[in-house]
Amino acid sequence: MREFENRVVLVSGAAGNLGKAVASAFYEAGASLALCDLHPEPLLSAFADSSRVIGLECDLTRPDSTESMVRSALDRFSRIDAVAALTGGFSMGGALHETALDDWEFMMKLNAATLFTLAHAVLPHMRQRREGRIVTVGARAALSGKARMAAYTASKAAVIRMTESLSEENKLYGINVNCVLPSIIDTPLNRRDMPDADFTTWVAPAALADVILFLASDASRAIHGASIPVYGLC
Repeated sequence: MREFENRVVLVSGAAGNLGKAVASAFYEAGASLALCDLHPEPLLSAFADSSRVIGLECDLTRPDSTESMVRSALDRFSRIDAVAALTGGFSMGGALHETALDDWEFMMKLNAATLFTLAHAVLPHMRQRREGRIVTVGARAALSGKARMAAYTASKAAVIRMTESLSEENKLYGINVNCVLPSIIDTPLNRRDMPDADFTTWVAPAALADVILFLASDASRAIHGASIPVYGLC
């Protein structure tokens, strides 16, 4: 299937386990890729046709770095058709009243501020073209409060609300903005941290990538502001 042939997809957080799976899926579907991460260079060796792939070093917590990255993608490919906004992470904390302000701010920057800066940088281009797809990553855990996870769940809940706001603001410009809500993603780090869990119930990165591709495709054209559960068997 070459559904994304002649389309340009920007993948942020491309060096992570999910990022690698999403980049590979879009590449196999024919897309040209702008792969954004703090250290994107090692990613490029995974793709045979280097003319379709560029690596862009970027710190999405910094607006200047994000704007520069998006300009570089546009300079290379002239447009951005879809964005997979995957940058984020998880950290278990203590009780909320014991959480250090630095730890709270880190989660907010990593999960919410990165989407904020990316939206600022890419939406003017998409609005001008009056088309585009943005897919964000929330979390099942963000649907309610969890003990010792206040910073994480609050930051991912912010992603969900930002997705809905971005959808309302941009759907009349031909731009779809939607969110995936994974449960536990099957990554080496999660296996290490939860060695006694049943890994077969978790969500494989490739399975989550399939949903992200759907939301970035024309088949999702009538879906706006949705949060799609991707729970596996959990």
